[in-house]
Amino acid sequence: MGKISIGPENNFCPQTLFLYGTYKEDGTPNFGLFCWFSYCRDGELGVMACIGGEKLTKDRIRESKVFSANLVTESLLEFADYLGNTEGHKSGKMDIPIEIERGAVLNVPVLKKSPWVFELEVKHSIPLNDGEVFLCKIRNTIVDKALKDPSISVDERLRMAAPVMWIGEGQYYTLNYKTLGKTGDWKDLNFTK
Repeated sequence: MGKISIGPENNFCPQTLFLYGTYKEDGTPNFGLFCWFSYCRDGELGVMACIGGEKLTKDRIRESKVFSANLVTESLLEFADYLGNTEGHKSGKMDIPIEIERGAVLNVPVLKKSPWVFELEVKHSIPLNDGEVFLCKIRNTIVDKALKDPSISVDERLRMAAPVMWIGEGQYYTLNYKTLGKTGDWKDLNFTK
């Protein structure tokens, strides 16, 4: 297979989707759909979240310095797509049948049906030309009990979580839940032969 140079692009680099939850100034919840999310370490496990453009979610994170990151699953995808494609300032955006509760540690809205939710506190932000990177401390993780049950195989727990991926081509994808191997399975290979 030949390669071509295409310049800056991240298509075919899968990203897990998260719904970021914040409270508006009037105390009502708001969620936006994002995928530029990864992990960092600064004495403890943290999160890097980037939001491009101007959005209500970014405004609320700047103001409150806290938000939730709710894993988008196959069963939440319809809501996630709607929330990600509906302007945050639109009246009635959150008038949908979705169950929300308050975070266990921070004052952030959390989706009851998301099996993995981070409660995040912003420690630093880095303004960019049209985006902003938020470096966050994980103050709590709310997890479906089954996802921490060691009697259930990792493959099955991943199948149960059913996270949704996005690759930048405008399509959502599921994982295929197939184990490929464990860390260290290939450590004894001799590539110099």
